[in-house]
Amino acid sequence: MPSLLYKSLTDYNSPLFRTQLLNVSAASPPSPPPPNRNLSCRITSQSMSCSSETPLPTLRTVTIPYYELKDKDADLSLKIEEGFGPNGLGILSITDVPEFPSLRRNLLCLSSRLAALPEDVKKELEDPQSRYNFGWSHGKEQLESGKPDLLKGSFYANPLIDVPTNDTCLIQRYPSYCGANIWPLAAFPELEVAFKALGKLIFDVGLMVAYHCDQYVSRGMKMRKDEGLEQILLRSRCHKGRLLYYFPAQLSNHEENGDSMSSWCGWHTDHGSLTGLTCAMFKRNDVEISCPDSAAGLYIRTRSGEIVKATFGENEIAYQIGETTEILSQGYLCATPHGVRAPKGKEASGVDRSTFALFMQPDWDEKLKFSEDVYIHKELIPSNDSLTFGEYSEMLLDKYYHKKT
Repeated sequence: MPSLLYKSLTDYNSPLFRTQLLNVSAASPPSPPPPNRNLSCRITSQSMSCSSETPLPTLRTVTIPYYELKDKDADLSLKIEEGFGPNGLGILSITDVPEFPSLRRNLLCLSSRLAALPEDVKKELEDPQSRYNFGWSHGKEQLESGKPDLLKGSFYANPLIDVPTNDTCLIQRYPSYCGANIWPLAAFPELEVAFKALGKLIFDVGLMVAYHCDQYVSRGMKMRKDEGLEQILLRSRCHKGRLLYYFPAQLSNHEENGDSMSSWCGWHTDHGSLTGLTCAMFKRNDVEISCPDSAAGLYIRTRSGEIVKATFGENEIAYQIGETTEILSQGYLCATPHGVRAPKGKEASGVDRSTFALFMQPDWDEKLKFSEDVYIHKELIPSNDSLTFGEYSEMLLDKYYHKKT
């Protein structure tokens, strides 16, 4: 029997397809996690490619209207399972969020200006101590091949708290989370205002998503209220926003890596709890344009090992599950590997791309409880099955960046 993932886009959006894919009904409790959790394959160092002659299937994300999301009495369990459950893509999107379109545009339009700041100004925005997880970062990240990623620049900041702690011991131990924000106050004061406004909105909506995730998970496992995703995120000081700018590439560069499924962002799985994501903005010569290549965009590796392109609307906020949530939910909510494919061809020459992600994650001292059959980064888990999120994330950073000295 051919895979359901290779049906047409229209079939994917049909109620029949979603019922077949999930094998649940709206009144059904969530199914237990799959016995063989290794089906949820993690791709963090393997390069993937696909010939342009064999286009991959495109899936529209599961969507939830904002008015439904903010209703705590609404039963959204079916949609949560469709998007985040063991058979989902690990992503869903929220529509009709007030003020989001304007806040998204305000911030994304600033990314090219940030990247164009003088080199000495950007140098002042770098923070090597945090392994470039605060301020400006370019060419510091390593995913897949081990080579520096020169295709994009990033600006990191906590949109909720400028100074999470003044404890020097904590800052030295967890510099990626406990450090202070670095804003270009003199050279570019607009950045802080726009960054915080969009980040706070995505966080607030993300808390609503987390609430409904907790309602879904509580049907299948026992947990106290303070153990739920919503409360974990609400008490955390570790949230991190990332404004990304993908530099315009020449035609030759696009053609060289044109078949790579991760030519603009390497394959990875978010290690935090919940990632809020905006739809990308494309520009040529500072003029906004549509994406010049229909094959470009966000690609996800499914539980069955297939690769699909995931799409959501320009005015929607997408949320992706991270590995920490998969661990804490014992597999009821599942993270997926994903990468970004760059546009190629003549129309893509000279085009840049901007987007924003908010990584919502536990506090550095939040205890993570690992079940006996945990498989995600199993080599990092100590024999006593106990780590704080800070300890866990520092180990992961050692894998993808240089180790601290």
